[in-house]
Amino acid sequence: MFEIDPAFLATSHALGDLALSHARLQADARFPWVVLIPRLAGARELEDLAAGERDVLMDEILQAGGAARAIAQALGRPAGKLNVGQLGNITAQLHVHVIARRPADAAWPAPVWGFGVAETYEPGALAAAMAAARAALGL
Repeated sequence: MFEIDPAFLATSHALGDLALSHARLQADARFPWVVLIPRLAGARELEDLAAGERDVLMDEILQAGGAARAIAQALGRPAGKLNVGQLGNITAQLHVHVIARRPADAAWPAPVWGFGVAETYEPGALAAAMAAARAALGL
């Protein structure tokens, strides 16, 4: 049975379910950041997905890119670049990060992982980010 790793529950906000993945907004106001978690029990690597599932995940990554850009726009920080990563070194459950980046962001041009301390969204900004992401994802 599919269960979300508790690490995601502690560090992100639920956006909703796409065809394959559960989508979440990373709880770091510095970066417009969507995490996709395929709803497949025991999946740890991309190779754990069937060919058709990999196709669906790629489509969802593209959707999440649009959502990350929409979040950035809603927060008044238009994105210039998208970063996509599937690491899993700390949380082994299969997941994909989609992050909208811009030259003025806190970590530019370095990767966001391990950079500084996450900043909490202010309530209004969180509501705007969630609404923009959900609209872009069709949720």
